[in-house]
Amino acid sequence: MASATSSTVDTRPGDADVHLPDTAQDLVKILVTGPFGVGKTTLIRSVSEIRPLHTEEQLTEASAQVDDLSGVRDKSTTTVAIDFGRISLPGGVVLYLFGTPGQERFRPLWDDIAYGALGALVLVDARRIDASFDVLGLVEETGLPYAVAFNTFPDTPRHHTPEQLRAALDLEPTTPMVTCDAREADSSLDALLALVQHLIDHNPPPESR
Repeated sequence: MASATSSTVDTRPGDADVHLPDTAQDLVKILVTGPFGVGKTTLIRSVSEIRPLHTEEQLTEASAQVDDLSGVRDKSTTTVAIDFGRISLPGGVVLYLFGTPGQERFRPLWDDIAYGALGALVLVDARRIDASFDVLGLVEETGLPYAVAFNTFPDTPRHHTPEQLRAALDLEPTTPMVTCDAREADSSLDALLALVQHLIDHNPPPESR
C-alpha cells in the first residue's frame, strides 16, 4: 500500500531567514514546469533563499506502468504535489516558485497550482524534446506568458542549433529560450530573469503603454 505524501524541507547551512525582506514590494507567483524528470525540483532547490519544500515519493513498480521513464531510468523519486521556494530579486521583486508535477496523471492539480501565477518557466530536456509538448500545451492553454530553459545533462546533444531547438518546439519568435544548468544557482537564476524580463515586456507599467 502506498504511503501518504511526504513533505520534505531541505536543510542547508546559511539559509536565509524565512521572513520576507523589508524591501519586498512586488510578490510574483511563478510556475516552474516541464516533463517528468527534467530538473524542476533541482532548479528550485538551487535558487531558493529559504529551505525549499518538496513533496516527493519513491517511484514504484505501479508508477512505472504509467510514467514514461525513457531517458530518466536513474530517477528514483517524483514530485506528487508541488515544490516550493522563494527568491528575492533587486528592486523589491520576490518570486514565489511553484514546481508542478510533470506527469499527465497529475493533470487535475494543474489548475489549482497555476491559479494566480503570472508566468511559467518551462524546463526542457534536449534529449527528449517530444516529452515537453503536453506541458507546453497546458501552459499555452492557460494563456500564461512563459520562457523555455533547456536544462543541460552530461549526455545532452551538442549539435542542435538554437534555431533548430526553437523550431522543434514551435516557439513564437518572442518567447525567450535559454540554456541552463538546474544544479547551478547562477545559471538557474539567469533563466528566471529571462522570464521576468519577458513578463515586464508582456505587461509594461501603465505609464509606458
